[in-house]
Amino acid sequence: MRRREFITLLGGATFLPFTARAQQPDQVRRIGVLMNLAANDPQGQARVAGFLQGLKQAGWTDDANARIDIRWAAGNADEIRRHATELAALAPDVILAHGSATVGPLLQATRTVPIVFVYVPDPVGAGYVDSLSRPGGNATGFIAFEYGISVKWLELLKQIAPAVTRVAVIRDPAITAGIGQFGALQAVAPSVGVVISPVNVRDAGEIERALAAFAQDSNTGLIVTASALAVGHRDMIVSLAARHKLPAVYYERFFVSSGGLISYGPDTVDQFHRAGRYADRILKGEKAADLPVQAPTKYELVINLKTAKALGINIPNTLIGRADQVIE
Repeated sequence: MRRREFITLLGGATFLPFTARAQQPDQVRRIGVLMNLAANDPQGQARVAGFLQGLKQAGWTDDANARIDIRWAAGNADEIRRHATELAALAPDVILAHGSATVGPLLQATRTVPIVFVYVPDPVGAGYVDSLSRPGGNATGFIAFEYGISVKWLELLKQIAPAVTRVAVIRDPAITAGIGQFGALQAVAPSVGVVISPVNVRDAGEIERALAAFAQDSNTGLIVTASALAVGHRDMIVSLAARHKLPAVYYERFFVSSGGLISYGPDTVDQFHRAGRYADRILKGEKAADLPVQAPTKYELVINLKTAKALGINIPNTLIGRADQVIE
């Protein structure tokens, strides 16, 4: 049952020709979008729809005063770099960047076109901005979450599977966010009687072998931290958790929509909607360097009761009552 409806993307966009960047307010403005998901991904469509809705509420529509160029990279690093170069070459007035994997290549492609990023865990640590309050360059936007959310994931795991004493943590050690999320879990694990073990997400075979070995022990669980690689391997990870009977907590709802057990994280569609308003402020003359990076304001809890039943887990009614969506 749904308790929060997502905006759906209606039809295809009709784009008007682009005029020079020094146009008057009533002329067409060009907006680039680089998504790190596939074009047919329902979550990607919902997020882009949220961005378009934010633009529309600010007075920008793709059939009147804006031309919007959308590129879908489907988690492919080569495609991200190619699309980043293409979008920068179009010299748009602003570019929306989805996730850390897209921001770096865009900043390599341009240091002049304003970039509004969404769902980036640590833009300061990654070097995308000077500080959250004063970004200082041509990029600003919205962080995915603070590292403290990792504590919530561990608390949820213990709440739904109190017997768990060993937890595998899927993380990307090559990114700042992967190190930060794992570090936050390491800090709190002893206080709840849990030993955590890292599982690197770089290679599908590595994930499969590590989880198969880990699941040989009893009282085991799984936490999946945020990374572009986790997104790319999401169906396999969900399948492995089911195969090895691992109660798992994810950072994003689309893992649960694909059969995962439970997720807790920011409402990403809301963040994309807010990004549309940030793009509007840039289109009206404000500088990315002066717009502070913002944190999420809405979080969502999603539970898959069908998966819980298959795992033999009884989700507490108090937790079900707090959920934003329960899949039955």
